[in-house]
Amino acid sequence: MFFTCGPNEAMVVSGFCRSPPVMVAGGRVFVLPCIQQIQRISLNTLTLNVKSEKVYTRHGVPISVTGIAQVKIQGQNKEMLAAACQMFLGKSESEITHIALETLEGHQRAIMAHMTVEEIYKDRKKFSEQVFKVASSDLVNMGISVVSYTLKDIHDDQDYLHSLGKARTAQVQKDARIGEAEAKRDAGIKEAKAKQEKLSAQYLSEIEMAKAQRDFELKKAAYDIEVNTRKAESDLAYQLQVAKTKQKIEEQKMQVLVVERTQQIQLQEQEIIRKEHELEATVKKPAEAERYRLEKLAEAQRCQLIMQAEAEAESLRVKGEAQAFATEAKARADAEQMSKKAEAFRQYQDAAMVDMLLEKLPQVAEEISKPLTSVKKITMVSSGSEGVGAAKVTGEVLEIMSKLPDTVEKLTGISISQMTQKKPGRMS
Repeated sequence: MFFTCGPNEAMVVSGFCRSPPVMVAGGRVFVLPCIQQIQRISLNTLTLNVKSEKVYTRHGVPISVTGIAQVKIQGQNKEMLAAACQMFLGKSESEITHIALETLEGHQRAIMAHMTVEEIYKDRKKFSEQVFKVASSDLVNMGISVVSYTLKDIHDDQDYLHSLGKARTAQVQKDARIGEAEAKRDAGIKEAKAKQEKLSAQYLSEIEMAKAQRDFELKKAAYDIEVNTRKAESDLAYQLQVAKTKQKIEEQKMQVLVVERTQQIQLQEQEIIRKEHELEATVKKPAEAERYRLEKLAEAQRCQLIMQAEAEAESLRVKGEAQAFATEAKARADAEQMSKKAEAFRQYQDAAMVDMLLEKLPQVAEEISKPLTSVKKITMVSSGSEGVGAAKVTGEVLEIMSKLPDTVEKLTGISISQMTQKKPGRMS
């Protein structure tokens, strides 16, 4: 279905295949029933009567201001139209007017609070421009543009504005009277008395005016003190708010720093985990493999040493058995030999002993002469009655050997010479 609208209206189509929604200002659009929805929003100009009753100005004087503003939803600007649709779609013109009126009134009251009565009264254009500027920047975010704003009326319930005009009127009248008095005084002496009375009346009037002026100045001074006090309080409140805002900003900065530090710690922890994995892959795993290889090598060496030790033990056992067998065989042979020698000793008795002694004599002679073999130098001293040199040494050895039978006889009780004389045949 086709839908159309005039230049003072906009259509918004949403639903199937309409994301984001389509906005058409003053035209036509095709809509699929049931799966798409069409809504309309008015683009008419709205007239707002902005009233701010009894608002305190910068000097604490309450006044009432009425302004006239013309606003409308901007259909040519897509962004503003989208913002207006988000905020006002489905609302009536009266609701939109109420929202815009409340916003404008708030800005108007804020501008009044920052200006004096004299500034608003004397420079209405400046006041209108400030309200227009501040309100426009805020309403634009709602999709509403301010077409115009005009200050319509200013009044107060304290006759403050009337007093401002009255003081000026009194001053003009005062100047007029003084000029008139001076002219009459110069008119002639005859009018002096009348002039004097008139002047007295004028002086009395001026005294009253002076009293009024004095009361005005006193009240104004009191108002100024109050205004200055309020201003000081406002400045201090502003400074306090600025300090609080700075403190909040610092707290936010500290929170941001804490978050950054937390993220850095998390990154460092992740880096530590990565390093641990890397070390485990590059160092620990190879080290474990090397340890496993060394353990296997040590196990193999241990088994080899055990087998070698067992083999050596077996070899020593076999050798020991062989040596034991050889020792046993030798012992048997020695025993048999000793038995035979004993048997021979029993048969031959003294002859056998003599024979055994004679067999050992060369060994005895060798042992006697053995010390001489290790002697490097011999110094011989002779008295001249006996032989000298090697014959002397040999003779001493032979002399020791000749005394050997006596030594054997003393040790064993056996005389070799007697035994040889008794049984010469057997000794041969």
